[in-house]
Amino acid sequence: MKEEFLRLLKSTNREGIDKLIEFIEKTDFFKAPASTRFHGNYEGGLLEHSMKVYEILKDKVEKSIIEINTSPESLIIIALLHDICKANFYKVDYRNAKNELGEWEKVPYYTIEDTIPYGHGEKSVMMITEYIKLTSEEKYCIRWHMGFTEPKELYNTIGQAFKKYPLALLVNEADLEATYFFNI
Repeated sequence: MKEEFLRLLKSTNREGIDKLIEFIEKTDFFKAPASTRFHGNYEGGLLEHSMKVYEILKDKVEKSIIEINTSPESLIIIALLHDICKANFYKVDYRNAKNELGEWEKVPYYTIEDTIPYGHGEKSVMMITEYIKLTSEEKYCIRWHMGFTEPKELYNTIGQAFKKYPLALLVNEADLEATYFFNI
């Protein structure tokens, strides 16, 4: 899966993509979970989640009831990098829990160690733009991929973003489907 992820990113031929890939390979992106407990909370979950979002998003764009004129390269960048903010974000800690025999033992779990507290979607945009230039549509799609799980004070802004860039709504849907239909 890692090889396919890297192949897809390289296929965009975006200026700076090699430096971005170099950065990603220095992080824990390929081993990181997608979350601490909600979905993909296992080693490699983030990679699997990102690939599933790409698969779903491609299908949604092809079958959309409105025309979505976005390049294949943009779909790759948006889907594969929407959660890049989760690289170097989780750490393994230990807690006591009872095993099947009722005996206490230390078990690993994921916890958050946010060294760059800059939000979620906006943090991904920030991290990506340190290496490659994003189109406005790509920025909006990545920034607002969490949709209405954002604070309610932002609902009007999210609605405006989805109207301006309908692909952003499809990204949100693909993210939710990967999370809730596939638990990754």
